[in-house]
Amino acid sequence: MNFDILIIGAGPTGLRAAGVAAQAGAKVGIVDDNALPGGQIWRQGPQHRAKGRAQEAIDAMRRAANVTYLSGTRVVQALGAGQLLVEDATRGFTIGYGKLIVATGARERFLPYPGWTLPGVTGAGGLQALVKGGMPVRGERIVIAGSGPLLWAAAVTAREQGAQVAAIVEQAPAHAVRQFAASLVHTPAKLMQAARMRFDLRATPYLCGAHVSAAEGDTKLSHVMVRQGEKHTRIDCDRLACAFGLVPNTSVGAALGCRIAESNDVNAIVVDEWQASSQTDIYAAGECTGVGGMELSAVEGRIAAYAALGDRAQAQALFAERERYRRFAARLHAAFALAPQLRGLATPETILCRCEDVRFEQAAQHRSWRDAKLHTRCGMGPCQGKICGEAAAFCLGWARNGQRPPFSPARIGTLMEVQTPV
Repeated sequence: MNFDILIIGAGPTGLRAAGVAAQAGAKVGIVDDNALPGGQIWRQGPQHRAKGRAQEAIDAMRRAANVTYLSGTRVVQALGAGQLLVEDATRGFTIGYGKLIVATGARERFLPYPGWTLPGVTGAGGLQALVKGGMPVRGERIVIAGSGPLLWAAAVTAREQGAQVAAIVEQAPAHAVRQFAASLVHTPAKLMQAARMRFDLRATPYLCGAHVSAAEGDTKLSHVMVRQGEKHTRIDCDRLACAFGLVPNTSVGAALGCRIAESNDVNAIVVDEWQASSQTDIYAAGECTGVGGMELSAVEGRIAAYAALGDRAQAQALFAERERYRRFAARLHAAFALAPQLRGLATPETILCRCEDVRFEQAAQHRSWRDAKLHTRCGMGPCQGKICGEAAAFCLGWARNGQRPPFSPARIGTLMEVQTPV
């Protein structure tokens, strides 16, 4: 199975890149670990089918005879020499490519606080995914907390399915949120989207400069404690969806040898103006290169595809649009930068590594992430440090370390597909 252009990820970035490459006549492959295309932002489910721009992009991909869509397929390992080891529900196999576009998106950033491991606590995007996947929330009281516009999107999704959104708790101060809202005049589509969400949730309390200090309950979540300045408020709820923004998903890019650097307090794949990484014939686009929203991701996907095809004139024609959305991203990061006091949410007994049941005090006594892993197994469970590694980097100031392959649990049979030492 070999492709002229292989794309990892079928969100807005990957789908837009595939559309450009397919129209040019290239043999295109898309690898995506979800059952249906769309990524997180265009996630589909039993009650959530694609519409509008999402439907248009998905239909175009499915109509193209020169596009192979490999759903439910995860990248396990980079084999070098234009090859990847992947796995689906039944087998492991290798894929070859001439040019590669990494469009692996972003994941939520979680910070530890007392009770964050209780049943009923998820991320904001996690709640969206569960609801769109068919989880019933009708009649449930839900608190949405953390930081960034994703809180509003999650709240709208929950409310549409009959949930009562008890409060939206935003850690950014009110003046920063107001300033960001005013800046949306520069992106009219974003302004209209924000206005619709605000109208839909006009009766929902919106607490700025606030954060959940603890989630409490006996065997499952029953209420949260919210701190806003010196004020402490108890809010009864059945669910808490809490995440502190997004972080680029760089694991595949790092394994391919792409240069990774810190940007806006998170690691991201470094690219040039053509979305080319530091590795020959490997491009990266979308939120794996920096979080900036769907529109920026989509235009970067198109630029990457044109550049991979060698059509630099068409790629350059999109630079101005990309710059406009990059300015939006800069305003977003400035407004929703995490407050330093969030580093102190965890108590010594708070679990840091959920996979290996490592407490915060056990990890904090070590000098680095590597030392903590060696002495406590922190970050060595199924998630491979995706959650606790980012939390430790923010709370303890440790350097971020990339993952080692396999990037996710894989079958022995899949690993045996590797024919040469890696």
